[in-house]
Amino acid sequence: MTHNGLKWGLLFSLAAAVLHAGQPDRYFYKGLPYGSQSLVNPVTMILHGGYGILAMENRPHKPLDLPYEAGWENLWDNLLHPFDAIDAYGWVNFISGELIPFSIHSKHAQYWPNYTMHLFGGGMSSRMMTEWFACRQIPHPALFSAATMAVYHLLNETVENGEFRGYNVDPIADLYIFDPLSIVLFSNDKVARFFSETLNYADWSYQLAFDFGRGTIENNGQNFSLKWRLPGSQRWHLFYNYGNHGEGGFSYKIDQERAISLGAGLVAKNLVGVDDREGEKVRSLTTNLVTTAGLFYDRNNSLMASLLYAGKLRSKVRLNLYPGLIRIGSFSPGLFALVDRDNRWTLGLQLHKVPFGFAHRM
Repeated sequence: MTHNGLKWGLLFSLAAAVLHAGQPDRYFYKGLPYGSQSLVNPVTMILHGGYGILAMENRPHKPLDLPYEAGWENLWDNLLHPFDAIDAYGWVNFISGELIPFSIHSKHAQYWPNYTMHLFGGGMSSRMMTEWFACRQIPHPALFSAATMAVYHLLNETVENGEFRGYNVDPIADLYIFDPLSIVLFSNDKVARFFSETLNYADWSYQLAFDFGRGTIENNGQNFSLKWRLPGSQRWHLFYNYGNHGEGGFSYKIDQERAISLGAGLVAKNLVGVDDREGEKVRSLTTNLVTTAGLFYDRNNSLMASLLYAGKLRSKVRLNLYPGLIRIGSFSPGLFALVDRDNRWTLGLQLHKVPFGFAHRM
């Protein structure tokens, strides 16, 4: 890492430590021994976030085959010369595409994941990791959380860059603007309380697994859910679940602990380039979207089971049964099944306290 890069990372961590001084109130990590909450830990967070882009169909699914060196070098070339990259991309394009939501067209809405995944999702993840470390009585939990998130975001940008060589403004917006702001935002207890108690914001990530026989990563994806109670109702909520997808709908509270939710929307299929300029190596990316629908069951806002269908995706059916749903004595594993468009099955097993699961294609 360069001197400037090291200094930036140190300032990032120190700022987080100052903002989260002391033992934080727990809004996002409740220590529940079941459901998606039971799978929260720093390693899983890094794997989900760092390799999230591999969920796209036109990206390789073998982590060991990725061009890390090329991605890392190009990432830092852009981070060390941000104004050169923005000049080449165009300041108007940068502000309107990456920062301010001027357009809802997917080709000009690179800001959407910046807000949803980096600012809100990243901020909640950072706060949740601080609470996770604090729960285990680890000194300076915010510092460990900042280090976790720094690894997460740097790996994410390195993997997303891939073999591309040239100007890339996306990591500039993410790492210099949205990621630091996310920590500042969610270090505020009022903000954290609003997202946790009013919006029921939660991490509903899949059960990430490795197929060691094929060398692939399976069932990966960091997901977030929101449930806003409808005025005048104690049971019905507006519902939104998102990651590289988004399903909107309604959630019904069965009792004090359990709820069932149903939503439909769009999911990203491929990552494609837009606004290519002849003779210039300037990158701008968007996604192809296809329809999806999902059914979800949670307990105390910890996801217990989900079933998603997207007929035009490679994994058209995705079933996740989280730890705590099925028990054999004291043994309660997580299970998942993926069915692709050729009706081939991939099955997965998630063991308690193991940061990733094990998958096998049938």
